[in-house]
Amino acid sequence: MKKSVILVLLAIVFVGCKPQQTVTSTKLDNKSEVAIKGNWSIVSVTYPGSDYIKMTSFDIADSKCFMGSTWKFISNNNKGEMALTNSSCTAFSSPITWYINKDGNFVMKITNGTKAKKVLDGYILTIANQTATSFQLIDKVDVGGQMVNAVYQFQRN
Repeated sequence: MKKSVILVLLAIVFVGCKPQQTVTSTKLDNKSEVAIKGNWSIVSVTYPGSDYIKMTSFDIADSKCFMGSTWKFISNNNKGEMALTNSSCTAFSSPITWYINKDGNFVMKITNGTKAKKVLDGYILTIANQTATSFQLIDKVDVGGQMVNAVYQFQRN
């Protein structure tokens, strides 16, 4: 009986101490990060129904307002900035923190002047089709009750 209790306790301790692997605790993909270092613009935002349905991107503005937005990524400290520059939309700019993990997830916080560790909300997107002059960030969004891919196409400035 004592052996059974000890084995159960050891099992609980072993399972309870297993480190949790989340998207924010995985190793970084430094090669992908260095490849997007620099200044970029979003040249298109597409998703099924984008001609008829409005979508708010990053809880900031309509997705169409992100076309022409400027982004700066600094890979050695994983900081940067983004700015909405579309003249038909309200101007917005903010510092960001970001990184790319080994699973191809682009993890970003829009800090808006607050220290990143105090910003509790962030965004996890998939990075795809990365070249020296372009890449895509793909977000899963709810459009009309269906989860679809919203694709942000970036072009190097």
